[in-house]
Amino acid sequence: MGGGWPADLTWRLRQRGLRLVHPGSGRVLAGRLEVPGTSLGRALGLMFRRSLEPGAGMWIVPCTGIHTFFMRFAIDAVFLDRRLRVVRTVVGLRPWRVVPLVLGAHSVVELPAGSLDDFPLVRGEQLQLEPQQGGRV
Repeated sequence: MGGGWPADLTWRLRQRGLRLVHPGSGRVLAGRLEVPGTSLGRALGLMFRRSLEPGAGMWIVPCTGIHTFFMRFAIDAVFLDRRLRVVRTVVGLRPWRVVPLVLGAHSVVELPAGSLDDFPLVRGEQLQLEPQQGGRV
């Protein structure tokens, strides 16, 4: 995970599990975030999986671009800067597509397709990571 995060915080986040929240509304965008801890895990991402359950997501950090090669389902993607502010969103990204370099991005959260349909995020909007059981990280 690394990428500017203190090592002890990185370890604690992986152990506790994370969720992604929009603090302005309180809406939980992903109640269960998977965080790949290795370069291989980040490279594989969601490839070869059958689906991504509603309420789940994957936070890939560091990451400035993605592809959906070898994926069997569409996703919504939220690119974030180091302060977890929205840089760009991609809705309904189908398999075998590429989102090249997203300037200013430091990470991406991949969500099930449709997660952002009724909740559009705008550039600069602040998001927040919390432990799954609540409370701020």
